[in-house]
Amino acid sequence: MRGFILAALLLWTSTALAVEPGEMLADPKLEARARAISKELRCLVCQSESIDESEADLARDLRRVVRERITAGDSDAQVVEYLVQRYGNFVRMTPPLEAGTILLWFGPFWVLVIGGGLVYVTLRKARRPLPDVPLDPEEEAKLNAALGDPKE
Repeated sequence: MRGFILAALLLWTSTALAVEPGEMLADPKLEARARAISKELRCLVCQSESIDESEADLARDLRRVVRERITAGDSDAQVVEYLVQRYGNFVRMTPPLEAGTILLWFGPFWVLVIGGGLVYVTLRKARRPLPDVPLDPEEEAKLNAALGDPKE
């Protein structure tokens, strides 16, 4: 049981371990801004983690750039725009709704709608009863013979 609790604690705290003490800014307010911005930016190596959570070298470099830009006096929006200019909107965890990203935003919805429609149509066809087609005399004779019916 202790091993499970220890593993759970390590998983829970692993996101805080990505930012190394040497990366942190001395001013707590600036560090809080850097962490907030880092949570909005995607690690281009991991792709499912923010640069705040990732331990990849590129994420570490991007966290350093964020802190350099904040120290230089850039606003949060300017820091994000700086990175978007270099890496595109993919660097954002939530890309803006634009013509180029409309498929990212609405594609999964349409896949679900179309997939659900196909499942619905398939299930309706599967439940439809087959029409009763009477046997011709030859087929009926073969069936009776196979069943051992004395009518034959």
